[in-house]
Amino acid sequence: MSARRVARVLIDSPLPQLDRLFDYEIPASMAASAVPGVRVKVPLRTAGRVVDGYLVDLGEPDASDRPLSQLEDVVSPVPVLTPGLYALARRCADRAAGSASDILRLAIPKRMVRAEKAWLAAAQPETPAVAPAQIEWAEGVLAAFPGLEDAILRGGRVAVEAPPVPAPVFDGSAVGSWALLLAAAAIRTVADGRSAILVVPDHRDRGQLEAALAGRIDDGAVVRDDARQGSPARYAAFLRSLSPVPCIVIGNRSAVYSPVHRPGLVALWDDGDPLLAEPLSPGVHARDAALLRQELDATSLLFAGHTRTTDVERLVALGWVRELPAARRITPRVVLSATREGESRGSRVPSAAFSAAREALTHGPVLVQVARPGYAPVLVCADCRQPARCAHCGGPLHAARPGAVPTCSWCGRSAGAWACPHCSSTRLRMASSGSERTADELGRAFPGTRVIIADGEHPVTHVDSRPALVVATRGAEPLAAGGYRAVILLDGDRMLLADDLRIGEACLRWWSNAAALAAPGAPVHLVGVAGPVARSLATWTQAAYARSELADRTPLRMPPTVRVAAVDGTRTAVESALAVLRTDVAELDGDSILGPVPRDEGVRALVRFDYSVGARVAGSLRASVVDAAIRSRRPAKGRPAGPRNTLKVRVDVPDLDL
Repeated sequence: MSARRVARVLIDSPLPQLDRLFDYEIPASMAASAVPGVRVKVPLRTAGRVVDGYLVDLGEPDASDRPLSQLEDVVSPVPVLTPGLYALARRCADRAAGSASDILRLAIPKRMVRAEKAWLAAAQPETPAVAPAQIEWAEGVLAAFPGLEDAILRGGRVAVEAPPVPAPVFDGSAVGSWALLLAAAAIRTVADGRSAILVVPDHRDRGQLEAALAGRIDDGAVVRDDARQGSPARYAAFLRSLSPVPCIVIGNRSAVYSPVHRPGLVALWDDGDPLLAEPLSPGVHARDAALLRQELDATSLLFAGHTRTTDVERLVALGWVRELPAARRITPRVVLSATREGESRGSRVPSAAFSAAREALTHGPVLVQVARPGYAPVLVCADCRQPARCAHCGGPLHAARPGAVPTCSWCGRSAGAWACPHCSSTRLRMASSGSERTADELGRAFPGTRVIIADGEHPVTHVDSRPALVVATRGAEPLAAGGYRAVILLDGDRMLLADDLRIGEACLRWWSNAAALAAPGAPVHLVGVAGPVARSLATWTQAAYARSELADRTPLRMPPTVRVAAVDGTRTAVESALAVLRTDVAELDGDSILGPVPRDEGVRALVRFDYSVGARVAGSLRASVVDAAIRSRRPAKGRPAGPRNTLKVRVDVPDLDL
């Protein structure tokens, strides 16, 4: 047998049939540069072209000694694919019935030659030094949760509810206390000689973490991984995480894959935020990737939030994640505001909330949370009250300002000559108030008071401590120096009407995060809402609400008590995949498979399955996808084309797609 060495290459391709390692011969000219982890170019004989890939491993040829194609080129000398990153990508892909290359496309930024040359020419970063005073500070912050420091140092899996109060930092600005908690956990991890990965939903949260870490650790030890960065900056940050010294990575959902040196902590803030759900194939949530990474790298795992998702609560109930309560429980002062006797039931701001806002404005800013941006997000016929819709596409009409021509929210067309198809009326009525209309109304109710709008069109991150009415959409609330003197939560009844399995969880999260921006002792008024969600907010028992939700979903077999996979395609392909699945996983009963039902293109079936058979279900569905892809690939010249592959599988379907 030949003594040659072979390179085992993962091809960077979305085609499911290419999701495996291919053997290539290493030419003598590349013997030194072809090392595990580097980017390579290889010939793909079935496609007749050269493709990109990653050299995963080196090995000996198999016993057949068959002729192998040679590596075409080693693109870069930097081994960007570490063994740990490949193992994590493979595990995540297998769990989600996807391709490892799709995971790596999220984890490894596109190569930037200048950034790479600068990194290769630069000196190796020094090991970050943590001052004893900062270690003492971190230990003091972690001591608020007995057992947390020990769990972080010993690879524990814990869930904590962050204190719902703002806190000052070195530059005089305010951050959430949660940011200080995660910063303290990261500093304590680095002081122990290991790296920390802090995953947050968006750039606003990342900014709070940066402010919390500023002045407490060398700036060079903090690596920012953000999709909003330019390609060179993001690739430079990725290369910094490859350095053999500990660091703290702060980033969005893809940061969970960072190939840091000696990973010691993975922390997720607010795992219920939909921004942590990956929309791209194979759709692995940052929470699931963190759980797999903790298992592979033996890191500690920290879930922190003002609320508890049912996903994390399920893990707590199983004993896989340990709940650590605070030594001293801090809760905001929540008031359930309802209309008083003599007030109109349609009053948007009851007198109790109005009085609280008026009193609070003598001391500082007041936050008013609303459901939607804009002026009038919803218009209806003034006579029959039917929703006003676009005559062209059927989308809802909205008004940008008083007296403005209605505009379609979908296609953007103006509807100046609109007429109701039900009663022929041409009069419109504003059925809802967005952030701009609310600001307009409150500005008239509180003359002489500053009014600040914070939403997607008007981003605001911080406000000062002077009196002001801050009207913000959910999730866009700015931080206030010293905290808000009152918080008014409007449109709660409308929020709860959304067609979403997790709408109760989502509303509780929106309201809790807003309540956490209030100054200690400041009132938080939830307007016009009663029931379990309101009681949970008022008593600050979010974990108990998550437990009750789990109890309600268990007999219905709804996620997260079970996992759900969606199978889309032609009826023939879907039914064939389901037949194979029933054979491969005999534990699936008659209620486990729902459908298939017709959709705009083809049909869809849903598969509900227990976590214990998840690997087998994912493996069976993945095999069906590969088989369909092979049968539909482009034929050789002169042969008839096979059926076009339309079979798609999504495991752990987002609730909005159910």
